[in-house]
Amino acid sequence: MKFLTDLEQFLRQAHANYPADSVLSADPCPAGQKGDFTVNCFKIGRFCGNPMAAAASVTEFLAKHPDVESVEAVKAFVNITLKPEALHAESSADIEALLEKGKLPEAERKKILIEFSAPNTNKPQHLGHVRNNTLGMSLASLLKRVGHNVIQINLVNDRGIHICKSMLAYKKFGAGVTPETAGIKGDHLVGDFYVKFNQALSDELKTLRAAHPEWADKDNDELFLETELGKEAQQMLCDWEAGEPEVRKLWQEMNSWVFDGFAATYKRMGIDFDHTYLESQTYLLGKDIVNTGLEKQVFTKREDGATICDLGKLGTKVLLRKDGTSVYITQDIGTTLLKHDDYDPDTMIWVVGDEQNLHFQMLFAILKKLGYDWADRLYHLSYGMVNLPSGRMKSREGTVVDADDLFDEMAALAAAACKERYGEDISAEELASRSEIIGLGALKFMLLKFNAKTTITFDPAASLKFEGDTGPYVQYVAARINSISRKAAESGIDASQANWSRLGHEFEKELAVKLYFYPAQLKLCAERRDCSGLVEYLLDLCKSFNRFYRECPVVSIASADAELAASRLALAQAVRRVVADGLATLTIGVPEAM
Repeated sequence: MKFLTDLEQFLRQAHANYPADSVLSADPCPAGQKGDFTVNCFKIGRFCGNPMAAAASVTEFLAKHPDVESVEAVKAFVNITLKPEALHAESSADIEALLEKGKLPEAERKKILIEFSAPNTNKPQHLGHVRNNTLGMSLASLLKRVGHNVIQINLVNDRGIHICKSMLAYKKFGAGVTPETAGIKGDHLVGDFYVKFNQALSDELKTLRAAHPEWADKDNDELFLETELGKEAQQMLCDWEAGEPEVRKLWQEMNSWVFDGFAATYKRMGIDFDHTYLESQTYLLGKDIVNTGLEKQVFTKREDGATICDLGKLGTKVLLRKDGTSVYITQDIGTTLLKHDDYDPDTMIWVVGDEQNLHFQMLFAILKKLGYDWADRLYHLSYGMVNLPSGRMKSREGTVVDADDLFDEMAALAAAACKERYGEDISAEELASRSEIIGLGALKFMLLKFNAKTTITFDPAASLKFEGDTGPYVQYVAARINSISRKAAESGIDASQANWSRLGHEFEKELAVKLYFYPAQLKLCAERRDCSGLVEYLLDLCKSFNRFYRECPVVSIASADAELAASRLALAQAVRRVVADGLATLTIGVPEAM
């Protein structure tokens, strides 16, 4: 804002100790007080005698400023009301420039590697993965939006005992079925066999427990290798690690089914990865690094021969078992170094659930002990569980909500809502397209609405309401402005003829102030790595627009005041640009109509 730039220059001239590199900022004027912006003079008081003296000095200067309509000091705060043309000039009137201000200066842009999704190839992705994918893709999009170079990484867990469980069940119960012959996606087919394995295992465990009452205190994991199925699955894993051809052939075939299924799920969500690492190719990484750390006395040997790392308050972590085999964190050490060597990022982010908080604290601490100076620039985006109103999901019991089924449900609910509003006055093709955008948008919006650390309950029906703090509410504002624009064109209203000095109504100015702060909100959310602030901003902007639209008609006043109609249309279209930009940043689409 010009008044801020001029105020800074005045303060430097009037106060010798005012810093030359200071950047003065303004906040929105508090509700209930008169003004568009507020300058907090506590921040500059030490250079001007004290905050109250600073407020008096600022008030005196701004009272004479050509862009200022009125100014009032409230203790150490100065509330400023701008003339409409000055207010709109740097927000609504030049929307391209405003959107460009959402970019960071070149010197502040970084190369950021973000890893998310990380599914297992023994089952389809479920609601938990949807939250992970949504957080990861939206954060990546937000970081790109402000100018960072972002690399999106997936690390797929495609080996291990859980994979062998699905493979063994397929051998026993599959009878040669394929996704094509079954008519279902490959990841769903493989997931069905994972459930079949656990059902068969549960039956065997019941029989085993009945035969051995002395094992009553043992949990199922402890008894796994006492069962025939458990022994067979473990032998299959050993055969896989030994490269047994038949096992490897089945593993490759079933994994290919799952990867085809994952690709369809990712496409529907709008996710593209720059690189996908496979655990089958990385699970042996890290052992050499740990052995080097042992030689350098960074790590030590325990009495039983295991290699350990003392991490102080975090505890002691085993890195190699006594037989020399690696544990999961060993692989993570190796994979982290591999990603760093492949891409040389300024920072790395992992989007992983909060049950792994200690794991990542230990991983980062171990890398620091190994002497990697970039270990201070690693970040775990921890997130809470997402439940349904019916409760928690359990993969082993087949009670999870598969991502694809959830997408179908959201689209169906959106289609029902559209039909309720428009009846049959919409083609089947348009209804399908519109319901997909609205349904998946509602899902993503609700998952992003809360800070990632929050454990949430997701209610599909509630997320699709066209009123309230939902995605469709925000999408509807953009669609409504599209409709206003179409009607305005039919009435000959031309937004290019806007006279911004006409837009002095309180709701017109409220919109301009909110638009002005959009670039700052983008940068703040990117800095905090939290998309929920952008969701909150968009909801707030849309509520302001609806207040404006109720009180400030556009098309209906054209015959009485064409200039004012054109000006309000231009303001509405500026809002639409920011809403669409914000939703796109959250990876949410905007339908032409709702």
